[in-house]
Amino acid sequence: MSARRTFGAGLAGAALLAGCTVGPDYRPPDIPTPPAYGDAAQINAPPASEAQLSAWWTQFNDPELNSLIGRALAGNLDLATAASRIRQSREQEIIAGAPGLPHVGANAAAVRLNSNPHHIPLPAALSGGGSGGGAGGPPPTLSTPTHLNLYSVGFDATWELDVFGGVRRSVEAAHANTEAALWQRRDGEVSLTAEVASEYFTLRAAQTRIALLNDELKSQRDTFGLIQARNRVGFVTRLDVNQQQTQVESTAAQLPDVQAQQRAALHALGVLLGQPPEALDAELSPAAAVPTPPAALPVGLPSDLLRRRPDVRAAERQLAAATANIGVAVADLYPKFNLLGVASLASTKLDTLFNPTSASSVGVGYITWPLFQGGRIRANIASTRAQRVQAYLAYQKAVLTALKDVEDALARCNADRAKLASLQRTLDAAGSSLAIAQAQYRVGLVTFLNVLNGEDAVFKARDQLVQTEAQSAQDQASLFKALGGGWSASA
Repeated sequence: MSARRTFGAGLAGAALLAGCTVGPDYRPPDIPTPPAYGDAAQINAPPASEAQLSAWWTQFNDPELNSLIGRALAGNLDLATAASRIRQSREQEIIAGAPGLPHVGANAAAVRLNSNPHHIPLPAALSGGGSGGGAGGPPPTLSTPTHLNLYSVGFDATWELDVFGGVRRSVEAAHANTEAALWQRRDGEVSLTAEVASEYFTLRAAQTRIALLNDELKSQRDTFGLIQARNRVGFVTRLDVNQQQTQVESTAAQLPDVQAQQRAALHALGVLLGQPPEALDAELSPAAAVPTPPAALPVGLPSDLLRRRPDVRAAERQLAAATANIGVAVADLYPKFNLLGVASLASTKLDTLFNPTSASSVGVGYITWPLFQGGRIRANIASTRAQRVQAYLAYQKAVLTALKDVEDALARCNADRAKLASLQRTLDAAGSSLAIAQAQYRVGLVTFLNVLNGEDAVFKARDQLVQTEAQSAQDQASLFKALGGGWSASA
């Protein structure tokens, strides 16, 4: 009875020890955020909904953009790599938990032993009185060769009891790393959607500028022909001809750069979709206008970034993993409790191998405790604590960077709106000035230089307006990226 009580007390003690987990328990840090964005008050910024941020590009009402982003999310090679890292991290969780489970192995052997014959001297009585050997000859012997067969099968099991929770902390760290890999993939989705949209806006702006340059070039060449004709009859001087020719060549010189920009955007979109650079030429070569950005920008509150931004979430999970790794290192200070069991069957004959008399077993419980290892264990603990400090600082920086990204994007969006309004007024004024200059030139009140200046002002205003419209769309895409838009939990 006392033996059973002792055994039960031992089990209870083991259970209490098994509940001990060394190292700090992780708690998400509380980092304060401002109550609102400083530049949000200058624009129409209603609260953001999950749907508005998850598929923010649909607010541009461009079916081609929607199609490109959908195909990019399905075929982008960087996202495929990130998905592979998630699968790798999940396998690492299994590896981390394996030391906490029993390890069982099996073995079998068949041995055939042959030894050289032994020469055993025979007694004189058995050899006929020794007469056969002759006087002084060697004594008679008997040769006895040795043959031995041995068959065995066995199982062995080892189990290190996770008394102080080192394995549990290792699993905790591996799980946090898996979650970090998941958020890193979502961060890849955020970056990808913004990059596809930016390249698409660049493409459409380049196509619009090419059309504008071609129209302007045609108009200038028509004017150039007219001036040449008037010069031939003496109505204008050669100076007017040279001035118009300079205008034509200056406009023509701008085309190659814009065409190269268009080609580069096409190639970038192809690669982002996981396809060859030229794959989208036929689909996207027909020109189209830059999509109109949404009138309202759903910004939300700064505190939403801690939940919405994937890079912030990934940094928080990496902090959790670094905290758990401290427990893994601390567990090395404590003793290891191991159980070993071996069961085997051995016999010299195969037909008696599985008889009960051939069985044997061994059970061992042992403890190992590293008493002195030259300071390695404590140095490792200090190293993991330093890594946790670094992870905490990285998390703080991720939060501050997220806030800065949103504030910067809001400032650019505000500047774009003011700039667009100013450029539209500039274009209206330039158009009116050109009409006046043309009318005055026809009646001889001004020189042709006034007309050239007016045409140049109108063209530049139109070109700047197109570029600013594209920049405004890109800045709004950057704002959605800064807000953490472009991923959904159901994807």
